[in-house]
Amino acid sequence: MKIVDIKTSILKAKLKEPFHISLGTILETASVLVEIETDEGITGYGEASPGPFITGENIEGTLGAIQVLREKLIGTDPRDIEKVYQIMAKAIAYNNTAKAGIDLACYDIIGNSVNLPLYKILGGLSNEIETDMTVGINQPEYMAEKAKAHVKDGFNVIKTKVGIDVATDIKRVKAIREAVGDDVKIRLDANQGWSPKEAVEVINRLNEYDIELVEQPVPRFDFDGLKYVREHSSVPIMADESCWDSKDALKLVQHHAVDFVNIKLMKCGGLYEAKKIVSICEASGVEVMLGCMAEESGIAINAAASLGAALKNITRADLDATLSLSEVPYTGGFTIKNTRHLVLSEEPGLGITGLKREMLK
Repeated sequence: MKIVDIKTSILKAKLKEPFHISLGTILETASVLVEIETDEGITGYGEASPGPFITGENIEGTLGAIQVLREKLIGTDPRDIEKVYQIMAKAIAYNNTAKAGIDLACYDIIGNSVNLPLYKILGGLSNEIETDMTVGINQPEYMAEKAKAHVKDGFNVIKTKVGIDVATDIKRVKAIREAVGDDVKIRLDANQGWSPKEAVEVINRLNEYDIELVEQPVPRFDFDGLKYVREHSSVPIMADESCWDSKDALKLVQHHAVDFVNIKLMKCGGLYEAKKIVSICEASGVEVMLGCMAEESGIAINAAASLGAALKNITRADLDATLSLSEVPYTGGFTIKNTRHLVLSEEPGLGITGLKREMLK
């Protein structure tokens, strides 16, 4: 089997409402659909979702990077993942979002070529994964109402964004805890919003409201600061933006800087690298959560959910981006059970059965 073409289209879908984090506001998904065509008639779908606030990439740059990679990959067997990655690594530095789009399409082809769903190829532990639901930054009363509504819908883990200002963050978390009661888990994500000393102070104050974990409290490059927070915090600490690839994961666990690691396929470059991160963390006794970019349309969520269901050291998921969309640009893929469980398709590969071409540009 050989790659004969790699095509791209722009996917855009409106969010049900604006999504606010400490780094900015997101109004819609904006990602690149990747279609890899082979000489055996199998087409694989992937998604490259640049998140300017997180990865520093944009649609134009991602399209350009995929075009560079296309020229190098035509004629390669897409099932030879190691070879595909070596070619991409030599062709262009960084641009992990573009590489992730190609990676996902290659894995989709692998699944289709052997007529197996992706979760079975990746490990097969389970065919479903439970996600939390995220509440964006807003006024405390509004956030509390949103969290209460999500719990009423069936979610039992709320992830809330913080990191703008300490006083209001405390009011936000207090209001959410009072609204959802004692049985619902609350995770916090500061998106690099605090200094190390500030983080320790505010986290220890916020733990009055029984916090499960705090994600990325300090700037991504401050590994020493992250370790300081973990050593002085009463709440477990998770790295997100500080962990881009397996090298970062190794550094984090060697320095005992985190309790958990959050993997996003767009950060690390796809499933190939994500599996390495999971293995490093598992060997070090560090559990993994799978996250997503708010800009993802759902094709990439199918891939992340497949990995999360397949491997036992992935114990948490924040894969709610699709649930925030007014409409998804594809048919097939996972179904939703009891609001919060993503049940993977038994169709081969990602299980995408068709595209809504009217949503593509």
